[in-house]
Amino acid sequence: MDCKLLPISSFDQYANAWDSLNISGPNTPVLSCQFIKPLLKHFGSGKEQLVVFGEPNKPLALSVITKDRFGSYISFQPSQAPIGLWVQEKNQNTADLLTALFKKLPFTTMVFGLTQQDPDLIERPTNSGHISTLDYIETGRVSLNKSFDEYWAERGKNLRQNLNRQRNRLEREGVSRALKTITEPNDVDAAIVQYGKLETAGWKSGQGTAIHIDNDQGKFYSDMMQQFCSSNNGFIYQCYYDDELVAMDLCIRNNNQFIILKTTYNEEISTSSPAMLMRKDSFPSIFEEKKSKTIEFYGKVMNWHTKWTKEIRTMYHINYKRF
Repeated sequence: MDCKLLPISSFDQYANAWDSLNISGPNTPVLSCQFIKPLLKHFGSGKEQLVVFGEPNKPLALSVITKDRFGSYISFQPSQAPIGLWVQEKNQNTADLLTALFKKLPFTTMVFGLTQQDPDLIERPTNSGHISTLDYIETGRVSLNKSFDEYWAERGKNLRQNLNRQRNRLEREGVSRALKTITEPNDVDAAIVQYGKLETAGWKSGQGTAIHIDNDQGKFYSDMMQQFCSSNNGFIYQCYYDDELVAMDLCIRNNNQFIILKTTYNEEISTSSPAMLMRKDSFPSIFEEKKSKTIEFYGKVMNWHTKWTKEIRTMYHINYKRF
């Protein structure tokens, strides 16, 4: 199999081929060019390389890779991307593609790492020869193959009663709840400013990882969400207690997955869970529209995830080692 390493400046030339491979293969919004172009713009160094497998006019697979350290290359994946940047035709053998790539890497390369792959999107290869795989995290999803009422009836009694108690308490205290859904591109910047203010008030502020409209994170989410909103596939949910914004979700979708990318909430509220109540209010319309097959969390399974779903799977890394 032919394999070429090109400068990342060649990406636009292969953008249509990338999207075609994504649609026919993994089919996830986080591997679409609407997601990847802003990712490269705001987090790329310019030293990344585009890998083209097969004929340039009809690639069998594409990837973006970067040098990790001496003797090591990895798939490009800033923390904002839940999956390493790699798309391939469904009938291609991932191990064969990795073998072809490794032959093109410098002789000093000891290992190539394909990071954070989803077994629902690319089948996990068996450990054999130069190939080994490593568990990453367990992650959860919700299948959209029934009505919301059916789904909610299957949830545990504790979750349903707990959210009912929270809602009733807010009503007794005279606090009104409202869900706002932002889908217009022109409204995204203001929403990201609000997200940043809410997140900055929490623990992430102390770690310097909070979104701000003027930092790389804020610029990325603003650019990316505007692109998805322009194609009617971006959703920013906001939960209000009276006039106070208390929780937000940033979400994108395609016809396969509806992905909750980021969540923030007012951490000072202790008598209710604004994020959980927001999700209870936002899920019915997602179920009703049925424009995706699953709702994806793409984060490490926490205790609260297991209250919303029992569909758990293990994401994984692939390492190709010289010896």
